[in-house]
Amino acid sequence: MKNTVIVGAQWGDEGKAKITDLLATKADLIIRYQGGCNAGHTVVADNKTYKFHLIPSGILYEGKTCFIGAGTVIHPETFQNEIKDLIRQGIDVKGLKISPLASITMPYHIETDGYSEDTAVKGKIGTTKKGIGPTYIDKIGRIGFKIEDLYSKEALEEKLDIILPLKNKTLKEIYGLKTYTRDEILELCRQYADIFRPYVEFDWQNMLSEAKKSGKTILFEGAQGIMLDIDYGTYPFVTSSNPIAGGACTGSGFGPKLVEEVIGVSKAYITRVGEGPFVTELTDETGDKLRDIGHEFGTTTGRPRRCGWFDAVIAKYGILVGGLTSMTITKIDVFDDFDEIKLCTAYKDTRTGEIYNDYPTNVFIHKYLEPVYETHKGWKTDISNIRSFDTLPENAKVYLKRLEELFEIPISIISVGPDREQTILLK
Repeated sequence: MKNTVIVGAQWGDEGKAKITDLLATKADLIIRYQGGCNAGHTVVADNKTYKFHLIPSGILYEGKTCFIGAGTVIHPETFQNEIKDLIRQGIDVKGLKISPLASITMPYHIETDGYSEDTAVKGKIGTTKKGIGPTYIDKIGRIGFKIEDLYSKEALEEKLDIILPLKNKTLKEIYGLKTYTRDEILELCRQYADIFRPYVEFDWQNMLSEAKKSGKTILFEGAQGIMLDIDYGTYPFVTSSNPIAGGACTGSGFGPKLVEEVIGVSKAYITRVGEGPFVTELTDETGDKLRDIGHEFGTTTGRPRRCGWFDAVIAKYGILVGGLTSMTITKIDVFDDFDEIKLCTAYKDTRTGEIYNDYPTNVFIHKYLEPVYETHKGWKTDISNIRSFDTLPENAKVYLKRLEELFEIPISIISVGPDREQTILLK
């Protein structure tokens, strides 16, 4: 296997964890490169269901190194609970390592995140209220804590003397929330140091250098999806980091020349959690049917996902800005009981009649757009036990070939069910 980045090609929740889990068998080093515990990855293996938020799903394999990179933000209590759950299920976590440069989500990040979302009269983002945005804000504002700060008394106290007065002023005067004493934060940081101590890789530079020199196979695992990218997504209804393949470089410590393949992951339809534009969204019985059959409820939030027909306009945009070299299609088995399937190939502006074949990045005009559909026949049969493309029903093959034609890149993997074994490998 080549050094590969796994990228969500829609609004997240595409089934990236299953694909990461599948490819991790052939990788030596699995790196989570961005995002935080707002991500939810579910893997079904050997009739067991594992839910991940921060830890790379490659941890299920012995002998693999799983690295949480500098581009991530880590909530200590969530990390600790995830570790405990894995150990309880018999998973060996000794291969897990954390970059000392990763940022820490503090309690006040979660409090301000919740306040901002709950009190917004207009412009709700649909945040998970996990403190991810505020953590990245402090990182960019250069007033955040990194994991390495926990192990230097001098650095921690010096930063605290700068950060705490600013934070308390903001908490009190802008949000009307409780403030923190210096001793309270120091005690929290002592607890956090104990949580992270077994996993922090201070010698990460040598670890990455040796992996590169020895030709180890590297798998880069992203969270969320391209359409939630802070720069290229449906801004401002986005996450606070870069899920695109470019983010794998800044978030891992490796340069772009090391990346050889970028696999996008898309559902055979499309879903979204939270606010923001969604041209192909179905608010009728068909949308309910997709949600019910596909079990479309957020792994992290439990919120029902918004569902719609596949959007090839978004797919082509994601292939461009995400740097995708091939595509994975998941959950195509959800269509097993559909008489017909619609596929959006363009948008039409209801004001002017203008047709958009390329994705319009100005999301404030999306309320005037309607999808231009082509209709495909369903196959009305169970495909969950099929393991080769040739034995798929003819109508399923037609639908997939049409997607590939629109993508102009190959489909490399097809998922026909949640289990690791329910997969068709084409490449």
